Amino acid sequence: MTDAPDRSPAHLGSQASPVQYEVDVPPPADGSTQGRVGRLTLPHGVVETPQFMPVGTNATVKALSPDDLREAGATIILANTYHLYLRPGHERIARLGGLHSFMAWDRPLLTDSGGFQVVSMGELRKIDDEGVTFQSHLDGSYHRFTPEHSIAVQEALGADIAVAFDQPVPPASSTPEAVAEAMARTHRWAERSLAAHTRPDQALFGIVQGGLDPHLRAESTSFMASLPFDGICIGGLAGDETPAQREAALTVAIDLLRDDPRPRYLMGLGSPADLLEAVHRGVDLFDSVLPARVARNGQLWVPGGRLNMRNAQFVEDPRPVQEGCRCLLCRNFSRAYLAHLFRAEELLAYRLATCHNMTFTLDFMAEIRSALRSGTFSDRLPELRARAVPSGARALPVQPE
Repeated sequence: MTDAPDRSPAHLGSQASPVQYEVDVPPPADGSTQGRVGRLTLPHGVVETPQFMPVGTNATVKALSPDDLREAGATIILANTYHLYLRPGHERIARLGGLHSFMAWDRPLLTDSGGFQVVSMGELRKIDDEGVTFQSHLDGSYHRFTPEHSIAVQEALGADIAVAFDQPVPPASSTPEAVAEAMARTHRWAERSLAAHTRPDQALFGIVQGGLDPHLRAESTSFMASLPFDGICIGGLAGDETPAQREAALTVAIDLLRDDPRPRYLMGLGSPADLLEAVHRGVDLFDSVLPARVARNGQLWVPGGRLNMRNAQFVEDPRPVQEGCRCLLCRNFSRAYLAHLFRAEELLAYRLATCHNMTFTLDFMAEIRSALRSGTFSDRLPELRARAVPSGARALPVQPE
């Protein structure tokens, strides 16, 4: 059996850690932003933060190849523990050389804990203090996830970063009692996840819960910060809360983590406007299925909004989706061609559209990092906000040439 890695507080930031995080550009002293630039060094490469992680649920970002992702600028991908456990199975992936080899991705990977999936299944699951019993969405078979099992699955997958098992709840629609109970259970599961984790070449992140209650959010943040995790996830947001509620909860957490040396990861956030505001408040990492999902529905992100490529006005439009965009779609094809592909239900439509939205998102993050590095982020906030795609943006009207 592999010896458990040293997870004492003195271990954080040491050379023995599987993850090193350095803040290259701290927030300015005037407090105009909490945004910062960092370097997250992992076994499979370096991730510059703030950074967005495309979601590869089934060991693939839908419609994209690894080469597509590299060209778009992806440096780290999230894969889903729940889905890979059910199919093809973590033990099979381990026998085939681990997740990096299996999906031919030689850059960093993060696996979530599976907690979000298994606790959000309604009547298909039952939660107790030991773990969650659930029915597979594939065939109805029964399965059991505990913190120990989630960690075992993630160690078999072999991502650079694993995540502690937790119990998220919808922040706005859950009762205060439900939020408090889930938070306390998450804390117990965090300690069990730490005890179960033995893979020395894999980092482990803990997850802050606490809903929208500032006292619970502060309690959970302080608890997770007291444990020797390699990074801190901020969970239980990017759900049914308003942006103002999310920002208030983030402010509570970031204020308590201000002097903490570890990376901060807000789970499930994907629209450029939301990413910008979370960076402004001090978050380093994000993930979401949103850029790829809306692309497959024909929604293409452009500065300030979206184009719906299923609309009739694009069928004879010779322009690229976005002038100056470096993506595979915009370099080679017109709006008219993409509109045709969607109407013909050609699979290439999904690839090209997803390439564009992923490139747009990752280039936007690069622009944010550049502004933070140059010290111009606060001055450029109005411009960046105008460029960002709002989370609820409607498709833009066609502009005359």
